[in-house]
Amino acid sequence: MSATVFYERAVALDRAAHQDTKIQIQPDHYAFARDTNALPIAASEFADAGRHYPIVFVGDEQGNFHVAVLLGLEDRSNLFVTAEGMWKADTYVPAFARRYPFVLGTTSDTDRLAVCIDESYPGINRAEGVALFEDGKETGYLTQMMEFLRVFQGEMELTKQMAQRLNELGLLVAKTITISQAEGDRYLSGFWVVDDQKFAGIDDVRVVELHRAGILRLIELHRASLGNVPRLAMMLDEQRRQKALQQQEVASTTDAAPREAAA
Repeated sequence: MSATVFYERAVALDRAAHQDTKIQIQPDHYAFARDTNALPIAASEFADAGRHYPIVFVGDEQGNFHVAVLLGLEDRSNLFVTAEGMWKADTYVPAFARRYPFVLGTTSDTDRLAVCIDESYPGINRAEGVALFEDGKETGYLTQMMEFLRVFQGEMELTKQMAQRLNELGLLVAKTITISQAEGDRYLSGFWVVDDQKFAGIDDVRVVELHRAGILRLIELHRASLGNVPRLAMMLDEQRRQKALQQQEVASTTDAAPREAAA
């Protein structure tokens, strides 16, 4: 799977440096996510995200796992971001994408987390949009975003712990999706899922542990979400069909031009 680094020029917010900074959300706001086929999510998003995307585990054999949603079945391809840079209507947008262009990050001189902003985002300016600071203080908009980042950061840490616990229990197995194409099969790998047989074989003590931790419900949401893989395959087929039609239209226009000139 591929993941794009969205933040090209993330800098820590500074009351003085960003006193006059404003943000105007652009019509193509989600264009930054067009080239990624997976995004991390928190456990609190499972119910909403699982209605639209396959939820999978990403990590390594050493137990460093996190949870992500599959957005496409090919590298650098997000089936849910339109050519105009908008997320498909009536589809859940993961918090990882909704927080952009903000993010919590560490500064060069300290390990403490700071609110950062991607200054490469086209909507950042000093003339139009929502202000970040007024009279040297955070605006309501920025305060709300800071709280969103804080809560999301905490939820992501808890989700990583949950994923690592499932791996410790031996419930996660590597998975590969086969993508059939005219030129031959391609394969999407690099993620893990809860194995049905291993899950069915855990003892009662572990079942109680997982239930009390709220993990049993998350496992069921994860397993149910895998039913979205065929949906992504259908979306990929439709995308290819549309591209083929566009190529045919371009070819027809190109072929017709010389004949019109000759006439």
